[in-house]
Amino acid sequence: MAITPEEVAETLSMVSQQNLDLRTITMGVSLFGCADEDMGRMCTKVYDRITKTAERLVPTAEQLEREYGIPIANKRVSVTPIAQIAAACDDEDLTPIAQAMNRAAEALGIDFMGGFSALVQKGMGSADRRLIASIPSAVASTERICSSLNIASTRAGINMDAALLSAQTMIDCAKATTDIDCYGAAKFVVFANMVEDSPFMAGATHGSGEADAVINVGVSGPGVMAAALEQLPEDASLMEVAEKIKQTAFKITRAGELMSREASRRLGVEKGIVDLSLAPTPAAGDSVAKILEIIGVGECGGPGTTAALALLNDCVKKGGVMASSSVGGLSGAFIPVSEDAGMIRAATDGALSIEKLEAMTCVCSVGLDMIAIPGDTPVEAIAGIIADEMAIGVINTKTTAVRLIPAIGHKEGDVLEFGGLFGTAPVQHMNPFAGHVFAHRGGRFPAPINSLKN
Repeated sequence: MAITPEEVAETLSMVSQQNLDLRTITMGVSLFGCADEDMGRMCTKVYDRITKTAERLVPTAEQLEREYGIPIANKRVSVTPIAQIAAACDDEDLTPIAQAMNRAAEALGIDFMGGFSALVQKGMGSADRRLIASIPSAVASTERICSSLNIASTRAGINMDAALLSAQTMIDCAKATTDIDCYGAAKFVVFANMVEDSPFMAGATHGSGEADAVINVGVSGPGVMAAALEQLPEDASLMEVAEKIKQTAFKITRAGELMSREASRRLGVEKGIVDLSLAPTPAAGDSVAKILEIIGVGECGGPGTTAALALLNDCVKKGGVMASSSVGGLSGAFIPVSEDAGMIRAATDGALSIEKLEAMTCVCSVGLDMIAIPGDTPVEAIAGIIADEMAIGVINTKTTAVRLIPAIGHKEGDVLEFGGLFGTAPVQHMNPFAGHVFAHRGGRFPAPINSLKN
């Protein structure tokens, strides 16, 4: 499908008036050739492989910004889950690999790098356990490295040992970075049904089914969507609202498709996917919560919020899938509390609780994202929340995730300040009735009957 000059002109209008940007251009890089029994040699191979493969990523992205006038908020790299190459060595501490990745990120001038990760949905090997133990040190000693675990899938069920270990890891990441408002926990996320091609942090990895190097693009556009819906009268039917969302999602995704094609061509690597997720920012108007309120919800989190979000998410997919030859990643609507000005307001007003956010994750992308909780929250309570969210993903055959920030030294009502895209996180109320026995039973939550697809 050709991209017309009219589309380019319309896109420029969305950029100048409605905060349209590409949230990220992310190069996926395979590190399978970097495995080595010697830690020093492996770190050197990792650094060399990343810097050589992605050396032109940032200059190319900046050139595209100048030529097309579409801002690219972040330039990122994702790599093969590090546990898969670290199996070649016996070192207990895998932090040096994260530090080598961080040096590569600094040399390239990229914003974040994902892939200090492990896939443990069915069991944990030695390298997986060593990587998990290294995560707090890795996120605390690096500025740009993000970490993730896949602890559940529809096919395998939920690794409940990993759920409890993940909860403790979240606490340890926060404790290791108390001097910067527990920011380390913002760079660690736990998944069910993790995808192999997401361009979004903190959960981006380069899957084993991918080419040696690919370009994945994440679009944004909540401000564009909100502006489009504001044009509708209040008596417009939900069918009319749905049509407007689909039309606007198509236009937003076309901008991502254009940049994706050009970036892959100029870099000489395979074109990956366009992730058409609506990714909010703390900027005024660039909010998924605002979209839900324009649809008609009194305040985000109030009655009707889940239904409005379901409509938005479904129509974004319907409109976006027609605009790109390869839609992938997560592709929906994100609801990160700290990164969305409307979500921050709703949480502060008491309209948006963790329980309501969990209900919303049943119908949207990702899950419980960037939520600050009291620093004295028991590990069993965090493990229970992780298990609840993993169950939503496993039973419904969708990707869900948990990124909680235990606010060490803070209580409900306090505020964490991260700045930039990470925004501001009000510390939210936590249900105190955690089950100690449930969290410590361990074992594997069995795969649901709908996993038997063959």
